[in-house]
Amino acid sequence: MNNTIEISNLSKSYGKLVALDDISFSIKSGELFGLLGPDGAGKTTLFKILSTLMLPDKGTASMCGLDVEKDYRKIRLRIGYMPEKFSLYQDMTVMENLRFYASLFGVSIKDNFDLIAPIFGQLEKFPNRFAGNLSGGMKQKLALSCALIHRPDILLLDEPTTGVDAVSRDEFWQMLGGLKEKGITILVSTSYMDEATRCERLAMINSGRILKIGTPTELVAGLDENLYNAVAKDMFKLLTTLQKIPEVLNCYTFGATLHVVGNNDFNADKVTAQLVSEGIPDAKIYPAKGDIEDLFIKLMENNDNE
Repeated sequence: MNNTIEISNLSKSYGKLVALDDISFSIKSGELFGLLGPDGAGKTTLFKILSTLMLPDKGTASMCGLDVEKDYRKIRLRIGYMPEKFSLYQDMTVMENLRFYASLFGVSIKDNFDLIAPIFGQLEKFPNRFAGNLSGGMKQKLALSCALIHRPDILLLDEPTTGVDAVSRDEFWQMLGGLKEKGITILVSTSYMDEATRCERLAMINSGRILKIGTPTELVAGLDENLYNAVAKDMFKLLTTLQKIPEVLNCYTFGATLHVVGNNDFNADKVTAQLVSEGIPDAKIYPAKGDIEDLFIKLMENNDNE
C-alpha cells in the first residue's frame, strides 16, 4: 500500500515557541489516521502546513506525491480541509454555502452528491436556513459536506467534534468509516481518548513532538503490567497517601477510581495493609486494564522528564 501523506523532519516555531519539533510519519492510502494530543500540542500547525496555508521552517511534507511548498496549487485541488473553527459563511444559507464551495472547484453539487448524500441528510430539510443558525451537529455536517464537494483524495479534519454533543460525535465517526470505505485517506486530530481508538493508526503528539505511533491495540500492549485500580470513600486522602509510597511510580484520577502504576516491588496486599494502617480502612486495590489515556499520561511524563 502506497503512502498518501509523507512527513519528514518537519519543524515550525513561532518566535521562541516550538510548535512542531522535527516530526516524521507517513499515512497509507485509504487509511483513517488519528493525531491525538491536548490543546497546544501542535496539531493545528501541522494541519495548516499540510493544507498549504503555512510554510514549515524545516523539513518536508508531501500529499499524493506533491510537495506542500512547490505544488501547493495542485494539492489544494486534491484535499478537503475542515478547520477546528467553523469557517463557512454564517450569513449564507445551507445551499448557498454548498454551491459556493462547489463553484470554487469547478464542479456542481449534482456531480458528487452521491458522496455527501449520507452526510448531508437532515440538512436537506432546511436548505434555506442560515449556516449561523444551525446547531453544532448540523454545522459539522455542512462543513464536512463542503470539504467533500469536489471528491478529494485526502480529507484533513482538525478536531472536528469539538463542542459537539455525544450523539453527533458518534454519527460523525460513523460517517468517517463510510468515507474510508470509498478510498478517501483521512487524517483527523482529536483530544478525545475514546475517538482515538476508532482510528486504524495513531500518532500521539505533545509539545510538538511525536511520542508514539501505532494501532490502538499495539499502543496499549503491555500497559496492564503493574497497573492497578484503587478506591476508597475518601479518594483525596487515598491519592495523597499512595503518592507517598515508594513502590508507587504514579497515581492519578481515572474516572471513579485511581490508577496506580507500581514498580517491580509493588505488592497490592502489602500496600493495602499500609493504607489501612494510615487511616483508610476501606481501601481496595485490584488489577486494572490499561488504555490509551494511561499510555498518554505515561508518555507525557517521560517527555517532560527528558
